[in-house]
Amino acid sequence: MDERPGEVEIMVIDRNVWEGRRVFLTGHTGFKGAWMALLLTRLGAHVSGFAKETEHPNGVFTVAHVSETIDHNIGDICDLAQLTGSMKRARPGIVIHMAAQSLVRASYQDPLGTYATNVMGTANVLEACRGVPDIKAVVIVTSDKCYENTETRRAFVEDDKMGGYDPYSSSKGCAELVTSAYRRSFFNAADAPVVASVRAGNVIGGGDWATDRLVPDAMRAFIAGEPLRIRSPHAVRPWQHVLDALIGYLILIENMVRRGHSLAGGWNFGPHATEFLPVSSVVTALADKWGGKAAWELDQGIQPHEAAFLGLDCAKARTELDWRPVMDINKALDFCVQWYKASAAGDDMRAATIAQIEAALP
Repeated sequence: MDERPGEVEIMVIDRNVWEGRRVFLTGHTGFKGAWMALLLTRLGAHVSGFAKETEHPNGVFTVAHVSETIDHNIGDICDLAQLTGSMKRARPGIVIHMAAQSLVRASYQDPLGTYATNVMGTANVLEACRGVPDIKAVVIVTSDKCYENTETRRAFVEDDKMGGYDPYSSSKGCAELVTSAYRRSFFNAADAPVVASVRAGNVIGGGDWATDRLVPDAMRAFIAGEPLRIRSPHAVRPWQHVLDALIGYLILIENMVRRGHSLAGGWNFGPHATEFLPVSSVVTALADKWGGKAAWELDQGIQPHEAAFLGLDCAKARTELDWRPVMDINKALDFCVQWYKASAAGDDMRAATIAQIEAALP
């Protein structure tokens, strides 16, 4: 396909911070992690990845040949000795922790595995950082679902209470508490690494094939010529493209390196409030952009609990980092459809993925 990504507003990243910088990235075989690995390498960073094997043959990690441009290591964040050894060999200046069990419904099926990965895995990453010299900044990626959601329909601010109804959301709240305790207990000296956590909205983008996520489920259905079955059409989420979130994380890290411990703590990175949209609006737009017979219908089956409304107040990032989302939902969905159509057509997906990254970088 010769379709090019549309124009987006560009956020300025300081390439001088990243050129030659050694970055240890967990979860680089996953959806967000693979995009992050490619983004970092495009900025000139030397990336050491640590993650389990990729789960989907058409995911970003595989089709964009991420392993060819980074130091690719297979491992389990629940194995502290293995994780620490890999981190020490990498000698990073920056650590970005993205490895996770990331699905709400999967957490109902395997709550203990979810807590092991998301809570003890996070503790292991922070513990490993204690034994590695020269780390300047550590970013722990959690979720907008880390907050205790009492369904007030108010966007969450960083100081809101941690919580979670389901095991996944609870595990992310626990990961935030673990991060806070480690930051205050072990990373509070002036020369210690700066530790922050980041909470993004409902991230969408090409190459996500996870089950029970709206865009991947829609793309599978549309490619197969079947209607998408929707379980919660009225649920409202803060939708944003993966590159918006990742660029926000990197801008935060740049400031952590320059400004030190004043940037420690939690940070929200989400879309403008006008992008807090119901599932039905997003999937209708996806179907229109896909074209043909793409459509959706209501799933009448019994479903586990999910929050009716999620939103993030990102005033802190806008004010202190001069960050803002650069894609509206229309552009984000355009990028998604372009990626999956290119994949279905058998295009060069490394080139297609990098083209979208370059469209979002100066």
